[in-house]
Amino acid sequence: MQSDPVRTPTLQNKVDVPPELIAGRVALAPWGELFEATYQRADGDPGRVPWANGRACPALVEWLNREAPSIVRPGCRAVVVGCGLGDDVAELVRRGYDALGFDVAPTAVRWASRRHPACADRFVSADLLDPPARMAGRFDLVVEAYTLQSLEPAHQAAAARGLARLVAPRGAVLVICRGRPESEPLSLEDGPPYALAGTELVRLLADSGLSLRDGPREFRCVHDPDHLCLRATFIKA
Repeated sequence: MQSDPVRTPTLQNKVDVPPELIAGRVALAPWGELFEATYQRADGDPGRVPWANGRACPALVEWLNREAPSIVRPGCRAVVVGCGLGDDVAELVRRGYDALGFDVAPTAVRWASRRHPACADRFVSADLLDPPARMAGRFDLVVEAYTLQSLEPAHQAAAARGLARLVAPRGAVLVICRGRPESEPLSLEDGPPYALAGTELVRLLADSGLSLRDGPREFRCVHDPDHLCLRATFIKA
């Protein structure tokens, strides 16, 4: 496959953030209530948030080291979907990206701001299933790590459309998720997370107008090698 041109920054100024999105001053989406409750129960202890590892996602770090240089460059606008406690956003900022993170859970947004004071204003509240109009088409890189899989299958198509809405033309969408073999049927009783087969992931994003650039690549979860994971990069035409 012929390589796509490297994405260069579309704008030099920091992403404009609507004031109502800062510090969680938006209504909580119904599907996000479980996540908000988890962060509230954790009461400031990251060890009580099951998906928080206290560092940037290893699969994202590997992608930034190996794949990103041929697709995007530091300085590009990036957004982390479901940013949680903010470690992925902090990693992107450290590497020179003009990065923003959003989460459906207001408690997570406020917590991320406290954990990363140097980029505290880069965390906002927003709903992937209904992203704010001012975010549409603004980002050269959209990072989605383990959020799509956390949604019930009935919501996954809307989430994929949300990813496509965020990314700029010729921009990249990186998806990292729990995977399952193609021959293994999905068991709704086992979720969340709802593991995706590679063909399902590609179809979800293709139906939203995104073209597969690389993957899905299989790898084993760092924290639980018994779990299969997928990583794939998509491009918006």
